[in-house]
Amino acid sequence: MRLRHNAAFTALLAAALFGATTPLAKTLLGSLSPFMVAGLFYLGSGIGLAIGIFLQRVRRTVGERQNQSRIQFAEVPWLCGAIAAGGVAGPALLMFGLSTTPAATSSLLLNLEGVFTAVIAWVVFRENVDLQIFLGMVAIVAGGVALSWQPGTTGVSPGALLVVAACMAWAVDNNLTRKVSTNDAMVIACLKGLVAGGVNLSIALSLGAHLPGAGRIAAAMLTGFAGYGVSLVLFVVALRNLGTARTGAYFSVAPLFGVALSIILWPEMPSVLFWCSAALMALGVWLHLRERHEHAHTHEPLEHTHRHRHDEHHRHTHDFEWDGNEPHTHPHRHTPITHTHGHFPDIHHRHSH
Repeated sequence: MRLRHNAAFTALLAAALFGATTPLAKTLLGSLSPFMVAGLFYLGSGIGLAIGIFLQRVRRTVGERQNQSRIQFAEVPWLCGAIAAGGVAGPALLMFGLSTTPAATSSLLLNLEGVFTAVIAWVVFRENVDLQIFLGMVAIVAGGVALSWQPGTTGVSPGALLVVAACMAWAVDNNLTRKVSTNDAMVIACLKGLVAGGVNLSIALSLGAHLPGAGRIAAAMLTGFAGYGVSLVLFVVALRNLGTARTGAYFSVAPLFGVALSIILWPEMPSVLFWCSAALMALGVWLHLRERHEHAHTHEPLEHTHRHRHDEHHRHTHDFEWDGNEPHTHPHRHTPITHTHGHFPDIHHRHSH
């Protein structure tokens, strides 16, 4: 139960940070081109996390550096695919789509990311789902639709298909990132930020945009570090502990945090649709939190590296001198075991049903 709530809190915190970027971008960046905004946000994310990684590794002992998680060669294609889909294709498709699509329509269509993420996780990667989780996902998506709904703006422009394609690209990104989520979340998010930032900034400059003043650059990059960088780190950690569909569902609450912050920055009476959305999303989160998935299952032999404690899934010896500190990171092997307990489709429970 505690692990479930901690993992859910991590995913919701990621959603809150990401959702806050929209009103903050409106406040800080004014009329910058969309590609310039995306480029500065992603670069701020990548550079900020790179500094954090450097400081973190300076403080580590030699033994900790030797045992730290390293992305394996077999995982590189998954990571490259995630970066290409979510960091390059997704933002580009969205920006081109926004140029010909009404804002209200785009807001509605962006709710499809959570749907696509869950469908890919359930259908392609066979992540388990029961009726309660499905209904929770429906409630959260319905809340997102209620939040972005504007009566009389149901027309769909040709660019809407590009917005839908952007949602699909991010859904693919979420599912591919799950394949590398045992690795250092800061490294994964840093690589995504640097690549996506470089690509989007290059597109902006090639289209004739100019860099803003130093103050606005710093503000944009700081916003990106929190809303894209730290948020993505938390998202990867949640993926590791909850699986893709459940993490995607929690993350779909992000727009609610964005609207709430907007109401604080620009005080006004919340609309009826806001409260309907909040109620639906709260219902969806509640349904997810009360999930109890338990059955007899078998763990196949597995070798990987990630931060862990010596719980029922980590009863191994060490081939190095261990000071007893937990959690800690080192390569370790899981031997076959069959048991019964409540669990999620996390990195140790990706079995068929």
